[in-house]
Amino acid sequence: MLEIKDLHVRYGGIRAVQGVSMSIPHGSIVTLIGANGAGKSSIIRSVAGLNKTITGQIDFRRHQGEQAVSLLGLKPEDMVRQGIALSPEGRRILPHLTVRENLLLGAYFRNDKAGIDADMEWVYSLFPRLQERSWQKGGTLSGGEQQMLAVGRALMSRPDLLMLDEPSLGLAPLLVREIFEIIKKINQDGKTVLLVEQNAFAALSIASYAYILEVGRVVLEGPGRELLENPRVKEAYLGG
Repeated sequence: MLEIKDLHVRYGGIRAVQGVSMSIPHGSIVTLIGANGAGKSSIIRSVAGLNKTITGQIDFRRHQGEQAVSLLGLKPEDMVRQGIALSPEGRRILPHLTVRENLLLGAYFRNDKAGIDADMEWVYSLFPRLQERSWQKGGTLSGGEQQMLAVGRALMSRPDLLMLDEPSLGLAPLLVREIFEIIKKINQDGKTVLLVEQNAFAALSIASYAYILEVGRVVLEGPGRELLENPRVKEAYLGG
């Protein structure tokens, strides 16, 4: 579905990503693990069209058997039309709009009312609390509810590839477990997921495949469950 080859990202003189290559197959959950500054967010921001100072190759194939499309140079709104959605770090919901209005923003480029209504019901089935608070202002929600709203808003564009940037950041352990169960359900419902996450144990537990990044480079990769048992990963990210 998504192929990244020899990706380089610069911010002024800082080389945030240095020659990264990775593959995200259809129907998978792929996670990027690494400390702050490892380049994880820079990679998915590049896929989302938010980084301009990049070189390399990013090719996307929405459906199996289709011709791949180069994403380099496309704007963020073009990425949404291609079938890619990002739930960003920090949630970035609009606090003065209601839950329902925030969700409808995710469907901004769509005009299929019946499909939008169906997807709204699907999002509410994933996050019942959002339905209970559908007319509540987004800024009055708890941190966990705001994270659910950010994910739901991304889903409302009906993406084939859903990218999640630190979905568990700042959440209590019980909510972290809930969010990761929902990510698995979203994947089972047909969405390919690219997950950036500092909670290595939670991410590797659900990932089909994982890439470990250090200082802008991939230093280790493999199936998520295998990396959970890797001594190097255990020492660096799982507390020994």
